[in-house]
Amino acid sequence: MAKVESEDLAFFRTVAGSRSLADAARLLGVSPAAVTQRLQHVEARLGVRLIDRSSRRLALTDDGAVVLARARALLVGLSELEEELDARRGLLSGKLRVLAPHGFGRAYVAPAVSALRAKHPALAVELTLSDRVGRLTADTWDIAIHIGALPDTGLSRQVLAPNDRWLCAAPGYLTRAGEPGSVLDLPQHACIALRENDEDVTSWRFTHRGETFAVRIEPVLATNDGDVAKAWCLDGRGIILRSEWHVSPDVAAGRLVRLLPEFKPPGADVVALAPFKTGRAGRVDAFLADMRNALRPTPWRL
Repeated sequence: MAKVESEDLAFFRTVAGSRSLADAARLLGVSPAAVTQRLQHVEARLGVRLIDRSSRRLALTDDGAVVLARARALLVGLSELEEELDARRGLLSGKLRVLAPHGFGRAYVAPAVSALRAKHPALAVELTLSDRVGRLTADTWDIAIHIGALPDTGLSRQVLAPNDRWLCAAPGYLTRAGEPGSVLDLPQHACIALRENDEDVTSWRFTHRGETFAVRIEPVLATNDGDVAKAWCLDGRGIILRSEWHVSPDVAAGRLVRLLPEFKPPGADVVALAPFKTGRAGRVDAFLADMRNALRPTPWRL
């Protein structure tokens, strides 16, 4: 068996954590053909077949599962060693992979990444924007910023900032359609749905006077992009249920009107998620410190 490089193990870990070779190619920034060629090269070096190509989804062979477990342990060990040596010199180096939602990532996470890089020039940071945290395996990122409910993922969780959800509409829409007197009136209004986090976007839940209930709406417009949903709302196309961080500046400026504040949707705190692993702890801690500085006091509540 030829010598196996740590880069080969890191490559295989990424492939094994992807849903398909095409997904792995997107994560690695190369073509699917290049992924297939390198996978064959790694298999030839190891002398075993790692991936079962007969399945539509990536499926590890028995040998592949053994190699993946050892690769993970070895790569974490190498990362810990590098970090310990850097820490002894007062440095942060290597790569930190950050995952964040599109809108919030652009507004708040990207500036924090920039600040981190300015303070630690030996550190490389890769920021991936995606609203599907649950669909990306923890092997593809080191720290994730998430907003709203999330099923139990076995990840450590830290709240970074409070964030509510608000019902909002533009003054022009309310002039034409009137203001709802209760959330029970919402089915008779034009509503705009945001498809994110695999939630049922037609069921809007509220708590009022200790009672929790759901209102079923039929959206006249729907999108998976929060900026698009807000733009439609600003254009007077209907009512949205949107994160406080995203709409509070528009409410303060009078471009949107907050509706029925006595009816409380479920909270959507901004949280940091991290796998239960010890590698890259210094990089993660430094990034979280910059995120906390950026979010305290809470910018959308000033």
